Amino acid sequence: MLPFARNDRVDWCDNARVETLRGLAYTIILALNTIFCVGVLMPFALVKFAIPIDAVRKPLDRLLNAIAALWIANNSTIMRNVRWDVRGVEGLSRKRWYLVEANHQSWADIFVLQKVLTGRIPLLKFFLKRQLIWVPLIGAAWWALDFPFMKRHSQEFLRKHPERRGDDLAAIRRSCEKFSLIPTAVMNFLEGTRFTPEKQNAEGSPYRHLLSPKAGGIGLALNAIGERFHSLLDITLFYPGGAPSFFGLLAGRVKEVVVQLRELPIPTDLISGNYAADPHFRARMQEWVTELWREKDQMLEQLRLEYGERSA
Repeated sequence: MLPFARNDRVDWCDNARVETLRGLAYTIILALNTIFCVGVLMPFALVKFAIPIDAVRKPLDRLLNAIAALWIANNSTIMRNVRWDVRGVEGLSRKRWYLVEANHQSWADIFVLQKVLTGRIPLLKFFLKRQLIWVPLIGAAWWALDFPFMKRHSQEFLRKHPERRGDDLAAIRRSCEKFSLIPTAVMNFLEGTRFTPEKQNAEGSPYRHLLSPKAGGIGLALNAIGERFHSLLDITLFYPGGAPSFFGLLAGRVKEVVVQLRELPIPTDLISGNYAADPHFRARMQEWVTELWREKDQMLEQLRLEYGERSA
């Protein structure tokens, strides 16, 4: 055995112990921050719900967004030791409506996007699965902040109940109509789930670093309030050390994050149209999204090469 092998093992164990304790400590801090901010937020949300008129909603929406921004700022302390490589955020504005999409690798993605974009654009509103409204505390906060909840029906269910085919469109339209009062950024992970090699192989993805995109979310958002959006923010997320787990983020195992943003015009022929009912519009939307994903896959390959050369 090499004379320093035991010391290296002790150092590794000590580092792992420190990371675990840090992760547990930040888990508690995150929970306390959530309890506090949701507690402050909910009374104002109930007033907004009880008095659904624009003169009341508009100032309350701004106040609720400010409380959410405070929650994000407190959460962002978990990433204070991360090295950031952020590209393309110049020229963004909190006074514009944005449609935002990104690749999805980890639960850490949400915290990364909030950290980088809060203060530069309006508060991000994510498309969420309907079941997430029941998540303790945070589900209520998402409801209060008018996050769009989507309930996906299976093809078998839709064959039996064709009248329910427009449920998602109606839900998104209701949410997006609420966004018309103050500038908002509507966020969608087009892959619909986090990337893993297993999922990539299972679906036969044609991309090297991505799952196949689903155009329905942004198609329905454009259908609802397409004329409001100033532009599309195309975001590519890359973790040079590999995609982290959520606890890995809390434990400080994320050392470097790359966020590459492109602000792109939304094609005029996609600003209005019926994604659910018009097959030609749907095909055009899918064509646009496929091209965005092809370019994103190339960007991720370039970033892998760039950071691989740096570490060589």
